[in-house]
Amino acid sequence: MTTKSDILIIGGGPVGLSCAYYLLKSGRKVTILDAKEIGKGSGSGNAGHIVPSHIIPLAAPGVVTSALKWMLDPAHSPFGMKVSLNPNYISWLLKFVFACNEANVQRSIKPLNDLGQLSAKNFAQIVAEEKFDCSYQEKGLLFLYKTEKALHDGQHEGEFMQKHGIPVSVYDKMKIHEVEPAALDDVIGGVHFTGDAHLNPAVFLKLLSDLVRVMGAEVLENITVTGFESANGKITKVKTNTGDFDAEQVVLAAGAWSPSIARDLKLSIPIQPARGYSLTVSANKQMPSHALILGERRIAVSPMGDVLRFTGRLEVGNYSMTPNPVWLQRIENSAREYLRLDEKLDVKETWAGLRPTTPDGVPIIGKSPKHGNLILATGHAMLGLSLGPGTGQVVAELLNGQEASVSLSPMRLERF
Repeated sequence: MTTKSDILIIGGGPVGLSCAYYLLKSGRKVTILDAKEIGKGSGSGNAGHIVPSHIIPLAAPGVVTSALKWMLDPAHSPFGMKVSLNPNYISWLLKFVFACNEANVQRSIKPLNDLGQLSAKNFAQIVAEEKFDCSYQEKGLLFLYKTEKALHDGQHEGEFMQKHGIPVSVYDKMKIHEVEPAALDDVIGGVHFTGDAHLNPAVFLKLLSDLVRVMGAEVLENITVTGFESANGKITKVKTNTGDFDAEQVVLAAGAWSPSIARDLKLSIPIQPARGYSLTVSANKQMPSHALILGERRIAVSPMGDVLRFTGRLEVGNYSMTPNPVWLQRIENSAREYLRLDEKLDVKETWAGLRPTTPDGVPIIGKSPKHGNLILATGHAMLGLSLGPGTGQVVAELLNGQEASVSLSPMRLERF
């Protein structure tokens, strides 16, 4: 049996749900397929940071050297790599190493900045218009530092971002403790990206998934895409474990699973999973008043109403979503180096999720070079939630024959 569909979105995470929202608002009919439950994948357990300040891509000068140094300190390293001789993995690593240069940074700033600003504006609009109660706060993202070198590097990065229109405040020791009383005494300063925001991602995604259903989306969960049929430069059939779909347009927004889903399409999508962890606990006696990054340890901290979340670690090439208890404990230990935390934390949730990471650190958004009715919207790495509503808007614009609100040429698959 074949089901007919106007627009079929593969993937019900932050990007797929955002695409559905903007398409439905424009009057299109939408079907969403997800291999599990929509809104419950890798986007739900992340830090919930909305960070238009993140305009420097993952692939930047010095990253390879830093990664090698971190790996010599396995107890604290924010970075890990799977050892594998898989040709796709080796190819990705080589592309990543060659992209860690200043030219890649300069190429990436504008697309990341434009999409990040659009997305931040859209978050504020969605939360206000749809009356989402999801612990949304526009209080910025505050980096805490304990060493002079890290503070100096953070200030230097802040100055760089200011030149590109990102609002930044630098705090000395006295000011940082005034701004963030939960910081321990040996925190010596901070850098505050005041245009950022944060929310509870699981609650936001649940509200968005409920809303798209109300708006008329057909949502099909626990359905696995098993392949495609194509003819004359178009996808003619999307095959699943429960039947086939005949869709006018297809959006591939399946995160880290995008390359394996697209194998029948003969598209080389250079994405590797980068596993991250989070630990969510009941509200602390002294809750941080801001979303934080613990500078030297690269740990994200997110106060979300009655819970507090710690997020960290980037393990490239690992598809497992089982949390490693050793790393969860290390994340807690690192947080205790910076913050006044209760002696015993009441753990509510532990999580591991996969970030779909491209070699140059920029997402893949745009029309397929081989299929006239396929849009790719994947490869957002740690920014899937943060860039979701911006991506959703530009995908809807593409499918409606409008000019995209941001230039998509730097994000096209053909750049690889």
